[in-house]
Amino acid sequence: MPILITADELAARLDAERTGRADTRTVVLDVRWSLAQPDGTDAYRAGHIPGAVYVDLDGELADHDAVGEGRHPLPTEAAFARAMRRWGVRDGDTVVVTDDLGNQSAARAWWLLRHAGVADVRMLDGALAAWRAAGLPLETGDASPEPGDATAHFGGMPVIGIDEAAALPGRGVLLDARAVERYRGEVEPIDPRAGHIPGARSAPSGGSLDASGRFLPAEALRERFAAVGVVPESGAPVAAYCGSGVTAAHAVAALAIAGVDAALYPGSWSQWSNDETRPAATGDEPSAD
Repeated sequence: MPILITADELAARLDAERTGRADTRTVVLDVRWSLAQPDGTDAYRAGHIPGAVYVDLDGELADHDAVGEGRHPLPTEAAFARAMRRWGVRDGDTVVVTDDLGNQSAARAWWLLRHAGVADVRMLDGALAAWRAAGLPLETGDASPEPGDATAHFGGMPVIGIDEAAALPGRGVLLDARAVERYRGEVEPIDPRAGHIPGARSAPSGGSLDASGRFLPAEALRERFAAVGVVPESGAPVAAYCGSGVTAAHAVAALAIAGVDAALYPGSWSQWSNDETRPAATGDEPSAD
């Protein structure tokens, strides 16, 4: 299935649905979230794609009852199914996710929906900025869809834990999707220790986007990841992490566009840095200690 959809393609699908010409339903999810502004409700209400349902990343795409698994542990299968039904998702729907951050938060929903077994999940390429640039209309207020009947069956996407993340460098490639300053250990705005997982390579998620917030072409992404050691022909495993498993999903999506299947380490640096038995590396290079 495609990973991306353009603003014009999405508009055409929504128009076909409104006029009864659509073969399948399309559900649009708005995942407005950032570290600086975790609650995107006000931004969503001020203007979103018509019919788009707001998704609470902290409340619906994470399980904060899980202890010791980082800031955004994966939700349970049952909880995620309930969230999908609240969003109005039915089995067989096409689901399009977006945000106002080049899909760097919406990718978490893309990943979880794929993990849950939803066959057709796409990110709006260029996110809300692309919709605006195309001159397409926005809607204000809240959307209230009829409850859906979607089911969740986790296992559709590969996941690794903290021990697997520790063991991956050397036999595969572990990518750090955070800003390079956090990777180097120069700054750490939220987690208890600065630095990166020993052996991990720096590949900030924003580097997979062009100036307009759209994903780079597949060939450019292949070149980008090859420069940090990702060689699909080698068969070596690849995984990504970030601060708490949000932008790492964006890295997994970019790798998928490049033709690389990669695992997600959901606990990410927020789990690793809270475990004092785990070493932290600093600097530019993926050093071993």
